[in-house]
Amino acid sequence: MRKPLFLFIFLIAVTSAMGQSLISGTITDDNELPVSGANVYLDGTYDGASTDENGEFNFETTESGTQNLVISMMGYETHYEAGNVNYFKELRITLYEAVNALSGVTLTAGTFEAGDNSKASVLKPLDIVTTAGAAGDFVAALQTLPGTSTVNEDGRLFVRGGAAEETQVFIDGLRVFQPFSATANNIPTRGRFSPFLFKGITFSTGGYSAEYGQALSSVLLLNTTDVPDQEKTDISLMSVGAGLGHTEIWGDESLSINTSYINLAPYEALIPSNQGVSWNSPYESISGEAVFRSKGEKNMFKFYTAYAHSNLDIEQEDINFDDFVRFQLKNNNLYLNSSYKHFFGNEWTLNAGVGLSLDSNDIELMTDVIETKETATHLKLKLQKGFNSRLNLSLGTEYFLTDYEDTFTAEDGFAFDSGYKDHLGAVFTEADIFFSQRFAMKLGLRAEHTDVLGEFNIAPRVSLAYKSSEKGQFSLAYGDFYQNPLTDYLKFSQTLESEKTSHYILNYQYLGDGRTFRAEAYYKDYDNLTKYNTDIPLPNSQYTNSGFGYASGLDVFWRDNQSVDYLDYWISYSYLDTQRDYRNYSERVTPNFAAKHNFSVVTKYFITDWRSQVGLSYNYGSGRPYDNPNTQDFMSAKTSSYNNLSINWAYLIDQQKILYFSVNNVLGFNNINNYQYSNTPNAQGNFDRRAIRPAADSFFFVGFFWTISSDKKSNQLDNL
Repeated sequence: MRKPLFLFIFLIAVTSAMGQSLISGTITDDNELPVSGANVYLDGTYDGASTDENGEFNFETTESGTQNLVISMMGYETHYEAGNVNYFKELRITLYEAVNALSGVTLTAGTFEAGDNSKASVLKPLDIVTTAGAAGDFVAALQTLPGTSTVNEDGRLFVRGGAAEETQVFIDGLRVFQPFSATANNIPTRGRFSPFLFKGITFSTGGYSAEYGQALSSVLLLNTTDVPDQEKTDISLMSVGAGLGHTEIWGDESLSINTSYINLAPYEALIPSNQGVSWNSPYESISGEAVFRSKGEKNMFKFYTAYAHSNLDIEQEDINFDDFVRFQLKNNNLYLNSSYKHFFGNEWTLNAGVGLSLDSNDIELMTDVIETKETATHLKLKLQKGFNSRLNLSLGTEYFLTDYEDTFTAEDGFAFDSGYKDHLGAVFTEADIFFSQRFAMKLGLRAEHTDVLGEFNIAPRVSLAYKSSEKGQFSLAYGDFYQNPLTDYLKFSQTLESEKTSHYILNYQYLGDGRTFRAEAYYKDYDNLTKYNTDIPLPNSQYTNSGFGYASGLDVFWRDNQSVDYLDYWISYSYLDTQRDYRNYSERVTPNFAAKHNFSVVTKYFITDWRSQVGLSYNYGSGRPYDNPNTQDFMSAKTSSYNNLSINWAYLIDQQKILYFSVNNVLGFNNINNYQYSNTPNAQGNFDRRAIRPAADSFFFVGFFWTISSDKKSNQLDNL
C-alpha cells in the first residue's frame, strides 16, 4: 500500500510543477533607479512577491492564459501589465511618481482663489469681504489685490490695463450679463450679489481657462455653496437699510434666501453730499437672492435666482450748463441660473447649466427719455474625465443668445430705435497633464462663432508650472482672447470684428507657514480695438477695428497671518505700463482709467479682551491721465494721486450679535477723479474746467448683525 501512495503523491507533485509558470522582472523609476519593496501580483489571486533592493522580483503561479499583473508602490502610479503569463518573464517595468493632490504642483498663473477646496488659495473663504472700506462689496475688496486699478468714480474691476467691460463674471460657470448695479455718471456702482451665498471666489487677472470666453482681460468666478452646514437666520439692521437671510435644510435638500433693502435718503439727510451733486431722490433698491440645492448620491442640482429693483433721481453740476443736469433712473434686473452635476462611476463628470438674464432701464436725462431692454441666455454642457492622477480632460460646448433694444425719445417727439441680436456658439477642450510632482501643463483650445459679426475665431491657451521647492513654484501662461465690441457700438453697427488680446504671464508663488508671496510679470497685446470718429458713439459715426495697444507690468502680493498673534495682513503692489489707440483717441496714449502705480495694505486684528475685530486698509493710486484742451498734447495731463485710508470695528455683543462701524476715507483726502472742460473757450481763448470729485469725501456706516443658529455659535463676522 505504501508504494502506490508514494507514487500517487509523486505524480501530483510532478503534474503541479509542470503546470507552474515563473514570473520575473525588474522595477525601476523614471531615473532608472531600482524600486525596492514594490508589490507585484496577479490580480484576483494570492500569487505575488515584493521587489528586493535591486528592484528584482520573481514568483511562481499555476494560473494560465491571459492575466493582469499589478505593480503597486506608495508614491508611484500603479502599473498594469496584461497578457499571457508565459510572457511575464524578465520584464523591465518603469514606475512613475504619483502626483499628490496635496503636495504636487498647481497651475496658478494669473489666478487668485478663495475657497476651502483650493490649496492654491491666497485668501480665506469670504475673506475678501472683511476688508475695511469695502462695505460688504466683494468687488471693492478685490481692488486691494495686485493687477487692479482703483477707478473711484466707477466701482467696477479694471484689470491690467483693461477697461471694466473686459472683465466678465460667472456664477457656477454661467455668465452674469449685468453683474453691477445701475447708477448715474460719476457715482460708483456695486456688485449686485451678496457674499452670503457663495463658498468660493476665483479671480483670474489673465491667462484664464479655455472654458471661459468673451473677456479680454479677466474673469471673476463665483461658486454657490453646495451643502450648508446648518440652519440659521441672519438679521441685519444698517444705517443705509436692512437685510434678512435664512437657510432651511430638509435632508439632502436646502434653500438659502437673502434679501436687502437699501435707502440712502436718511444718510443724505444726516450727511448731505457736497461735491456738485443734489439728490431729489437718493439711491433706493430692494433685492433678493435664493439658492435651492438637491444633493443625490452621485449628483448635485442647484437653482439660483436674483432680483433687484433700483431707482434714483439726481442733479449734477455740468460746466456747460448754468443749471444742474437732472438724471433719473429706474432699473429692473432678474437673473436665473440652474446647474446640474452628475458623477459617473468611470470617473466621468457631467456639468450642465442654463442662465437667463432680463434687464431693463428707464432713463430720463434732462428732457430726453431712454429705454433699454436686454434679454440674454447662456446654455452650457461640459464633460470631465480623470484618467488618472496625471491626466484630466474636459470638453464642452456653450451657446449665448443676446437680444438688445434701445429707444431714444427727444422732447420734441423724435424717436430713434437701435439694437441687435446675436447667437454665439462655442466649443472648448482642455487637458491638465501632470508629468510629475514638480511639473504640470494645461493645454486648452476654444473656438467661437458669432452671428452678429459673421466671424469664427480660434483661441489657443497653454500654462506650464514647475515646483522649484516644497513651497515655491514658477508658472508660465499664454493665451489668445476674443470679445465682441461693446453694446454701445454694436447697437449702431454690426460690420465690426471681434476685439483681440494675447496674454503672456510669468509667475512665482511661495505658499506655506501661514505666508503667501506672489510676483507676476505680464504682457498683453491688443488688436482690432473699436474706433469711432465722433465725441461719443452715434448712429452716424464711422466705426472701424483699427485700434490697438499693449499693457505690461508687474504685480506683487504678500500675506502673513503667522508672525503676530491675532494679526492678519496683506500688501499688494502693481506697476502698469499701458497705451492704446481706441474709441475716439487721436493717437496711442495711456487711457484715463490706468494708473501707473497701485498700492494697498489690508490689516485685520482680533482683540480678545475687547471681543473685537478691527481692520484698516490703505489704497494708493498714482495720478491718472486726462486730456487738457488748453494744451496741444493729447491726454498728457495727470490728476493728483488717489489716497484712501479706511477703518472698521466689529464688536461682539455676544457670540451671535455684532455691532459694526466703518469709515471710508477716514482722513477725508480730497481725491479728484477727473476734470470736465467746457465745450467752448472763454473770452481769453481758454477752456474753463471743473474738478470731478466724489459726491462725498468720506462714508460712514453703522450696522447691527444678529445670527440665530442651532449651534448658537455662528455669526456674520466673516461677512463684514
